[in-house]
Amino acid sequence: MKTNYLFFSLTIIAMLFASCQADDTADIVINDNSSNTTNNNSGGNDTGSNIVEIGGTKTTDFTLETDTEYVLTEALIMTEGTILTIPPGTVIKANAGADVYVAIAQGATIIAEGTSSNPIVFTSNVATPNAGDWGGLILLGRAPINSVAGGEATSTSEIGGLPYGGSHTDDNSGILRYVRVEFSGGSADASSENNGFSFYGVGNGTVVEYIQAFEGKDDGIEFFGGTVNASFISVIGAQDDSVDWTEGFSGTLSNVYIEHGIQHDKGIEADGFNTDIGNNSSPLFFSKPTVNNVVIIGRGSATENEAIRLRAGTQGLFNNILIVGFEEGFDLDGDTGDSPTGQGVLDGDLTVSDVSFVDVIVPLKNDTGYNFSIEQFISGEGNGTGTDYASWKNGWTRN
Repeated sequence: MKTNYLFFSLTIIAMLFASCQADDTADIVINDNSSNTTNNNSGGNDTGSNIVEIGGTKTTDFTLETDTEYVLTEALIMTEGTILTIPPGTVIKANAGADVYVAIAQGATIIAEGTSSNPIVFTSNVATPNAGDWGGLILLGRAPINSVAGGEATSTSEIGGLPYGGSHTDDNSGILRYVRVEFSGGSADASSENNGFSFYGVGNGTVVEYIQAFEGKDDGIEFFGGTVNASFISVIGAQDDSVDWTEGFSGTLSNVYIEHGIQHDKGIEADGFNTDIGNNSSPLFFSKPTVNNVVIIGRGSATENEAIRLRAGTQGLFNNILIVGFEEGFDLDGDTGDSPTGQGVLDGDLTVSDVSFVDVIVPLKNDTGYNFSIEQFISGEGNGTGTDYASWKNGWTRN
């Protein structure tokens, strides 16, 4: 019987093959759909590639494969000591929900190295995607934050309640290169919001370059303390702030392009500390990043408010900035007590050099409680060109 069955099966396959050669019907493809794999795309675009569902808490290394489309069905959390490896060109589609996100915990590592022609994409799995469909990408490290007393004390993240912070300025959470996050920013509740990229206490041993947050519901990119450096940053269509920092962030941001959509808030919103928690650091310190080569495109001075809001004692050194289409260029808020933003200007710890304003009515608004001239804050007005976005955006960004 086995021999007859094999002969019959081979005969049928031969007949089908001959039939396909005789007309224009597609070749027969037999796929292995085991291990939670399907060939149906719930986003409505059937690519014919294998689709694998992923999620859960990982206690061992997890490596994704090329030519496979992944559906994130729940939070994917990489625990201490594990590595998440994502090859170039990988697409991860997230099901709807604020509790659907990817988190790289303290001591875990992500190796996500795309290329300009094959970026890694985290996006929505909804048929008609919208901002806020899912959570976002979260990295948590052991670098300093000022919401705790210092040492190895930690705080916990808004999403997932995961620990972050410590004393390791060179902490390494891995590599993000040519990575795009789309339609993120789902809100768990009124005070717990996902961003496109969330960096919690991430150290400068981490490589972050060529990243884009596209059409997110909350902030595009937010830094909660830490020392991580990031370059070639694109944020388009963030419905809250495009770039946000707080809790003592002190990294360097270079080559930043921000473009507002119809719904938006600030281009950059910067806090010296988290005003919901307080500045608990000892010795006391505030956020003080270096920010180089920035373009912020608003929708016109008649409709926009602040391009850059600096508050809660933040410090920072801004170099080569181009701001287009806002009522206010820089809005400084603070007081003479716990939020001494203006003192940073007087001490030379909060400055802007080489800046150009196009269709901006008020270059500087001072609500700090300190008196200083615009010249003490801004030098080289008219000299700012920002970043040459056209030279580095091609192939991996969305417009």
